[in-house]
This record gives sequence, C-alpha cells and structure tokens, in this order.
Amino acid sequence: MKKIENRALICLLLALALTAGLGLFTVRYVTQGGRWASAAFNRHLYNTDGVLSAGTVLDRDGDVLSTVENGKRTCHSSAAVRKATLHAVGDLRGNIGTGALSAFAHQLTGWNLLNGAFSADRGGGELTLTIDARYNYEAYQALNGRAGTVAVYNYKTGEILCMVSAPSYDPLNVPEDIETNERYRGAYLNRFLSSVFTPGSVYKTVTLAAALESLPDLESRTWTCTGSVQAGEETIVCSGVHGTQDIGDAFANSCNTAFAEIAAELGADILRRYTEQAGLTDSYEVDGLASARGSFGWEGMTEGRLGWAGVGQDQDLVNPCALMVYMGAIANGGRAAEPCLILKSNSPPGLPSLPSRIRMTGTLIRRDTAERLTELMANNVEQTYGHSRFPNMDLCAKSGTAEVGEGQTPHAWFAGFLRNEDAPCAFVVLVENGGGGNTVAGAVAGRVLDVIVNGY
Repeated sequence: MKKIENRALICLLLALALTAGLGLFTVRYVTQGGRWASAAFNRHLYNTDGVLSAGTVLDRDGDVLSTVENGKRTCHSSAAVRKATLHAVGDLRGNIGTGALSAFAHQLTGWNLLNGAFSADRGGGELTLTIDARYNYEAYQALNGRAGTVAVYNYKTGEILCMVSAPSYDPLNVPEDIETNERYRGAYLNRFLSSVFTPGSVYKTVTLAAALESLPDLESRTWTCTGSVQAGEETIVCSGVHGTQDIGDAFANSCNTAFAEIAAELGADILRRYTEQAGLTDSYEVDGLASARGSFGWEGMTEGRLGWAGVGQDQDLVNPCALMVYMGAIANGGRAAEPCLILKSNSPPGLPSLPSRIRMTGTLIRRDTAERLTELMANNVEQTYGHSRFPNMDLCAKSGTAEVGEGQTPHAWFAGFLRNEDAPCAFVVLVENGGGGNTVAGAVAGRVLDVIVNGY
C-alpha cells in the first residue's frame, strides 16, 4: 500500500511539473513566439545567405523601402534613400538591430498566434513605418557626410516622422572596407536610439526649468558676464562677453557664466531631481526598441563641476531620443506621447493589425514652467537664431555647442519644437564635431522642418 501511495505521489508531482511547464511554454509562446518563428535558423523564412525572404517595409506614404522580388530581398530604387532610411529599415544581414528587418521580423513574416509564420512564398506581412522617406532623405543630405543624428516626431501621437543616423551606407552595395575605414565608424549604430552624447547648452533648458521653480526672484534678477566666472577650483568660460542681462537675455545668449552661477545656487540635488524628472536618465521603449539611458556624475559634485554640469558639460551625457521627448513635453504642457516607429501592419491574408494606443509620458515638466520655457525658447529664435531662417514656422528652440575634448571640434546641437497646429513636431539634431550649434545643427533642422511645414 505504501508503495502505491509513493508512486501516486510521484505521478502527481510529474503531472504538476508537466502542467507548470506547459503553462510556462504557453506564456512564452504568446510573448516570444514571433521571435522564435522569425529567428534566422528558420530556413523557410531566410535564404541561404541569412537574408529575410518574406515581408515588405513601407514608409508612411506607402513608398516601398524594402521588399522581396523573385525570392530576393531588395530595397528602395534610390541609393540616397536607402542610406537615409538604413537605420529604420535595417540591413540585409541583421547588423543593425534597430532596423525593421531585424527588430520587427515577426511582423514581416506575418506571424500570429493561430497560424504561426507564413512561408516566404506567400509574401509575408506588410509593415508600414511612421517615417517619411522624403524627410529622411532631406535630413541625410543636410548632414552632408558628417556623423550625427536627425529626428522629428509628432509629440501628440508619438509618430517618428524622421529618424536618420550617420554615417550610413547602401545596404545593397556594402563597402568592402566598412569594418576598417574610419569613414564608417559606428555605421551599424543607431545614434538616435542607442547612443549618448555631451549635450552642451541644450541642457540649459533643464537648468532653467529648475531655476524657474526654485528661485522666486529669478525673473527680476540680472547677471553680469565678463567672459568667465570662477566656480570653486574651476574657471567657467563663456562664448562671449554679454554684460548685464536678465534671464531671457542670458538664455538667448546661452551665457555660461550666468547659468553656472544659477547651477551653483540651485545645488546638485535640485539639478539631479529636475534632470531625472525630465526623463533624461530614462530609457524609452520605441515599439520594443530600448533607447540608451543618459547619465550624470552627481556623486561627489564640487562647486566647479556643478558649474560645468549646469551648462551641459562635465560628465553630462544625454540620449537624443530622450531629449526630443523632453522637447515634446515642453511643447505639450508637461507630457508628450512616447515615440513609436510602427504605423500599421498587415498579415498575408490581408488582416490589419489592431490600432496602436498612444502612450503618454509622465509629467516631465510642470505646465506653467513649460509655458514660460516655451516663451523663452521662442525668444531665442527671435533674438538669436533668426525667424527668416525658418519660414512659416512658429519655432521654439535651443542650440548647443558641446565641448568634447581638447583639440576636438565641438558637437553641434539644435533641439526644440514647432507650435504650428498642423505640424505639432518636436525635433533634435546632433552633428558630431560639427562646430556651432546654431549655425550648423540649426541649418540641418531648418532644411528638414522646411520640407515638413512648407512641402519643399
């Protein structure tokens, strides 16, 4: 009798283990089945060279960015467009992880829970991205061979309209020396999503937000710039001698001495809190693609380091995607839509995907602070950047010229948003070692925004 009971207990334990295993498998099948089916070892979806042989990628206007013809994957007919959309579409061998051909392979195979993945001879799925190939083309041309990134998104819907990373290359004609030529250094990397950079003066938008809420007399005060200021053991050097200025002038002049003094008065704890609130140390999920987290060296902050940190230098590192979303939050009264890259998808039988839900960030900046910061960013354009460079645009912006090492040309930044009702766009432009933020990155932003607003 005892032996029967023991055997029954063993059978029960085996049954429980089987049930638990089946449950775990079911959960993983639901959450990861698409990735299993679209893995490169699935030979009925990939050819002998390891290239996905099913599915079509389109831009928001329906232009074909990548498809399969006669069993062979091909891309847009224009080499310039192929380069401009490379980091959104992906390369044929899967070296670019943020590209649709790798990141969204399960949508391209037409995967669903009931039918699994469709074979390549049935064409696969159809995936429409939020980007516009024309905007990407203009952005890539504006970079003119320089490394960097350009991105524009709708801060109300989250749709990324433009996402360019450079250097790039033609996925149908991969350079033989891509691994050794300095010209292609970091070509596989999506700088918009996967990199962090010293922000320079674009970070002053965070310092200013903290000051607006923490220093009650900020609007009535003045600062005198003589070209530099001593902060503890550090000499904070400014780009000019601005004389006596109020906060609006100091922001428009991007005055390092004024903002270093403001940062010292605020202290590291307050700056850290507002940096984190702005989302600059967070990672955003862009349809499953995680953006890099920014970082700041707040621990052991001296007065001199704090002065440099407050103007976007020291150990400040910011991800372009997070900065763009913060610009969108300022434009939208404190919260913005989280960015997305997939507009819609269709499975081989023609079944459309369910409508995507707009996801909003938390409060990145208080509404009244966002409204005042908007006014001051609009004043930057009026007082410093020039409205004539941005025709028919109600533009609010901040430039940045980030020092990145002795003997190196600074990074050029330009970030902000449009208040045009028919173009609620936030944007970020980074030109690595480009020089002046206003002149270099501002010109790139102007060219892309001109096409979006004016259709040229």
